[in-house]
Amino acid sequence: MTMRWRKLGRVYAPDGHEPWARSHAMIPTPVGMPDGGLRIYFASCDDRGVGRIGYADLDPRDPTRILRRSEKPVLDIGRAGCFDDNGVNPTCAIWRGDELWLYYVGYQLGVQVRYTLFSGLAISRDGGESFTRISEAPILERCDGELLYRTAPFVLRDGSDNWRMLYIAGDHEVEVGGKAVPSYHMREVHSADGRQWTGPSRFVLGPDEAVEHGLGRPFVVSSTAGYELYFSTRTLRHGYRLAYAISVDGRTWQRDDAALGLDVSPDGWDSEAISFSAVTALPGGTHLFYNGNGFGQTGFGVAIREA
Repeated sequence: MTMRWRKLGRVYAPDGHEPWARSHAMIPTPVGMPDGGLRIYFASCDDRGVGRIGYADLDPRDPTRILRRSEKPVLDIGRAGCFDDNGVNPTCAIWRGDELWLYYVGYQLGVQVRYTLFSGLAISRDGGESFTRISEAPILERCDGELLYRTAPFVLRDGSDNWRMLYIAGDHEVEVGGKAVPSYHMREVHSADGRQWTGPSRFVLGPDEAVEHGLGRPFVVSSTAGYELYFSTRTLRHGYRLAYAISVDGRTWQRDDAALGLDVSPDGWDSEAISFSAVTALPGGTHLFYNGNGFGQTGFGVAIREA
């Protein structure tokens, strides 16, 4: 059965007056706040296209209404030479007691390749107003087959000592339209504490190489039938689109993009691309936050599930 979504419109895009947020609101990452509020972390770019993480607090009963926005980044770029010295993007936020754990992507420019993407963890102890890295090194280090990308972490807890992470991995670029772009797939790895992710990983899903060169940003929610996996696909001809898979046990996934029923609009801010979905339950129903054209250059919006 195909889901039915109603787009509620764009929620936020920077107006360009702040040096750290000239453009973009990339990878909307929702998290419920202790007071019942809804916060969306995202990354905005400066004049050089370098991303830093900020947030917008939304009305959970009307998630198109912004109540408050961060005036400065809550997580800045890393020290020169580190894996995140040219940009940081949020991908997953989890409360653990009074601490808010933020898993994020770090960008570093390359010479022989355009860039590398590795994953980090930063923790807030002031209610999400600022974050401190647990390490200047990535939490997923390079390994054979995943030499350039171990990115877009999404973390689930199956008990106090069993943490699972879905993430995107790859070790080469491909040429699409005369431009070198990453080729990557989805994998899973486990941890006993959410900090150390050193065990072996396993393959989860890969792109259909006839029409795609990569998968992006996994986001998992539980359902009455098991689990739903929302993610992005990077197509060879049409750029980013949303994708979907279901699973009974949360480990073996059956891809069913047609069941998602959410695509680009005929015109406007999300008419060329749609990507980086994140789903959350709010008082008015199930909502999906996403980016539109230009990897978040036109901001992020929201849709509500009607069936």
